[in-house]
Amino acid sequence: MSSTKSSMERTEAAPASGGASRTVRRPGDTIFQTISTTSGALILATLAAVFFFLLIQGSESLVAPISDAHDASLRAGANPPGFWGYVAPLVFGTVWSSVIAMIIALPVGVGVALFISHFSPRRLAVSLGFLIDLLAAVPSVVYGLWGILVFAPVAGPLYAWLNEYLAWIPFFGGQATPTGKNMMTAGIVLAIMILPIITALSREIFLQTPRLNEEASLALGATRWEMVRMAVFPYASSGIFAASILALGRALGETMAVTMVLSSASIISFEVLTSQNPMTIAASIAKRFPEAFGTNSSTLIAGGLVLFAITLVVNSLGRWVIARRAK
Repeated sequence: MSSTKSSMERTEAAPASGGASRTVRRPGDTIFQTISTTSGALILATLAAVFFFLLIQGSESLVAPISDAHDASLRAGANPPGFWGYVAPLVFGTVWSSVIAMIIALPVGVGVALFISHFSPRRLAVSLGFLIDLLAAVPSVVYGLWGILVFAPVAGPLYAWLNEYLAWIPFFGGQATPTGKNMMTAGIVLAIMILPIITALSREIFLQTPRLNEEASLALGATRWEMVRMAVFPYASSGIFAASILALGRALGETMAVTMVLSSASIISFEVLTSQNPMTIAASIAKRFPEAFGTNSSTLIAGGLVLFAITLVVNSLGRWVIARRAK
């Protein structure tokens, strides 16, 4: 009784002595808020600086046609002259290689994440998860060397078989290259590179599924797969989509691996087994920028601006879809 009375007296005395109650602000709170706000503003400032640099340096090529003095490799063959005629095949190659990589990596990554989180023994899950995460630490140039020296020669006979028996599918038409340096190899290498992103994020989302939801599904007689389909996937769908957007952004901007695997060509073609493949924007810049000067350099920088815009649109679209799903 006495303790209750004394606490009431302290509560009532606070407004009398100091008026309205004030929030105590510690120095650590101020420091943390300042650091976090500055970091967020610095990220936005950096993105804005990159955008304006690309816009200013590439503005000459955005409005001017590609002259005869340009390097012939910058012209898009049968495509109309000008910057947009040059960049159109590169945009197609960038998107097409990333789509191939996502088609391969997304089901594999989600399947591996599901196996680690719900089906494998714990000891195996720890080891397998460590190996998948280790793939993210491998430099892209190593993937490129592996793709051109190891995978491409081995995949050559498989590509020849696909070209012989499945040529009626437009993707496998044309003349398959015996070297294996084609869009399919580039897509497979990109798929392996983005696999750790999809697997790691999907695995964490699967592990956060409420245990009661899973146990309730099993208690009602559902099989383990039915439990995953009805309880895990609906809960993790937004996380899987977010992981896919991050992986797609990595695939769109990849440079060295694609540069080493693909041969240079300024064409628009869905055939993935031929030696003439559409080049990506990043690979084109990596190949031609060291020797470029003047208007050529401006054209390549303008291509980087287009790639910047593509990645910005993809990530913005992903955030918009995730926000709508959350609502």
